[in-house]
Parts: sequence; structure tokens; C-alpha cells
Amino acid sequence: MKLRLLLSLTALAMVAACGGSNPASSVDVGMGSLTGAGATFPEPFYSKAFYLYNQAHPQVSVNYQAVGSGAGIQQFTKGTVDFGASDVPMQAADIATAGGDGSLVQVPATLGVVAIAYNLPDVSRLQLDGPTLAAIYMGSVKKWNDPALAALNQGVNLPSTAISVVHRSDGSGTTYHFTDYLGKVSSDWKAKVGVAKSVQWPAGIGGKGNDGVAQSVKQTAGAIGYVELAYVVQTGMQQAFLKNRNGKFVQASVAGATAAAAQNGDVSPENFSITDEPGDSTYPIAGFSWIIVRTSILEAVKAKALVYLMKWLVTDGQQYGKDLQYAPLPQSVQSLALSNLKKVSSGGTPVLS
Repeated sequence: MKLRLLLSLTALAMVAACGGSNPASSVDVGMGSLTGAGATFPEPFYSKAFYLYNQAHPQVSVNYQAVGSGAGIQQFTKGTVDFGASDVPMQAADIATAGGDGSLVQVPATLGVVAIAYNLPDVSRLQLDGPTLAAIYMGSVKKWNDPALAALNQGVNLPSTAISVVHRSDGSGTTYHFTDYLGKVSSDWKAKVGVAKSVQWPAGIGGKGNDGVAQSVKQTAGAIGYVELAYVVQTGMQQAFLKNRNGKFVQASVAGATAAAAQNGDVSPENFSITDEPGDSTYPIAGFSWIIVRTSILEAVKAKALVYLMKWLVTDGQQYGKDLQYAPLPQSVQSLALSNLKKVSSGGTPVLS
């Protein structure tokens, strides 16, 4: 059974245990069956949140397909879904293809971290730094007992096992966050590979989605891969300690994501990077995930259903992400989300006042 299904089932079980807190209200939230597609990075949170919202508002259902950020943007552009989801906001070229400025809004929806998962059962603590991680993914560090790794893990009996590098095979916002970090800590990486949702990988094998990478790492002795933290925690994978800009070795965590986000007080679709930020507790590979919505939606009740769902998701719904390893949106980012949602209208009338 795929990890994605296991994660969804876990999320639903946690919803059942969450008690009396729910998104029910006396406000008319519209009605309709909503479809969305995109990032796998936030899927565990979205699965839980959309299920919980539907329990309180049965007239609003959501079918979210975690197909990767790149595919989500493509489906949104083609008009086959009501909303797209991407860990990287659409930029000028994609926006122009999708209809141009003013045709869409981008809403920050959650905040997470990318863990470095590995499969070395006899190594309970593995420490990495950015340049060495980049060298592993460039294929120049090939074995676990390489001198660069030994220097970072003094006293640890590292095996001579070959390193099996695992990366995403699909266009991915998780890949963007990962390569954005590597581009900041390795000039070699930035010059030879670059920063994007899809790159020409110098080494390794591909897995589709966060769950595909996680599966490959779990099934391959000596493997390493970058995976959204929820997938690591819920499946009991090993994760490395990564040296942050302040020289501290830290694991991916909700607190580490919050500390990273605190360093960027002016988040926008043009200024969204929070990788390799300073701070003793900051985890260096963190990022926001975004939902993309049309500014004009023909059917009024469906427009209301979509906007009120997203309004709840970025406010009260944030509380349901923490147990799944997602950090609540900072207040300034939540305000950006609400401001952007107010730009959505139906028949010329804004859905939110």
C-alpha cells in the first residue's frame, strides 16, 4: 500500500480523535464539490483539514489529487480543477500562460520543512552540512565512509556502503525548496545544477511524489532522500541532523520551520524563500506551500464554497497541521492570505467583504 494512502488514513484517524473542535458555523459557506490538484508536500495536512471541514459542512466536499506542484499548476492553467497547489508560487511566465496578472491569486496555506531521510540502521545519528549534502547529490561523495562525512561524524562507525541518492522524478515544489537551499550553500551546485522544480540530476534515481521518494529510501539500504517531514515522522524513517547557518546541527521540526519563517517578515509570491536562514534553532530547508485560485468564479455558490474553505484553512484550520508536522502560518502571512482571498469575486461581487 502506498505511503500516501497510509498517511491519509492516519490523518482521518487523528481527525476522529480531535474532539469537539470543528469548523462549523452559522455563516453561509456556499456549497459544491471542489477539485484541486498539486503539491504532495502539504497532502497529509490537506487530507485531514478537508475531511474535517466536510464533516462540519457536508454540502462542501473536496477532491484533492496530490500529483506534484508542476502538474498542479498545469491542471489549474487548463481549467480542469477549481484550485491548484504548489510549494512554489507561480511566477511571471506561468501567470501569463494561465491568464495574466489579475486572473488569479496565490494564497499561502501552510508551512513545512524538508527532512533529509536516510537508511542506515546501524547509524542512529547522522550529521550533514550543506556543502557535503550538495556533493552527495552531485555524485562526488559516493560512499558513507567518505572523509567529508567522517569529519562531520567523529566517533561514528560509518559503513563503506555506497550512497544511493533518491530525488523527485516529477516537477516538485519540494525539489525547489531543496535545490534553493543547495544553491545557497554550494556555489558548485548553483552553477552546475541550479534551482528549480525540476533539474537535471547529476546522480541518483527518481521517485514520484514525496511518498515515492520515501518508499525508495525505506526500501534501499544506504539510501538518502529529501522528504517532507510528515512522511518521515509517520513512517518512522531516520532523518539526519543538518548544520544550519549558525553552526548548529538540527533536525527538521515544526519549531525549526517557525524560526525560519520569522526571518522573513515580508512574505509574498515574489519573496517567499526561507531556506538557510539564521538562528540557532532554525531548520535550513523550510518553505510555504501555496494554493492558487481564480479571481473570477462564475458560479456564486461554488465561489463562496471555495473562498470560505480557504479562509478557514488559513485561520482556524491551521491548528490541525501541528500534529502532522506543519507549523501555523505567522500572523503576517495569514493576513496576506486573507487579503488575497478578498480579491476573489463572482459576478463582479467580492465573495468576502
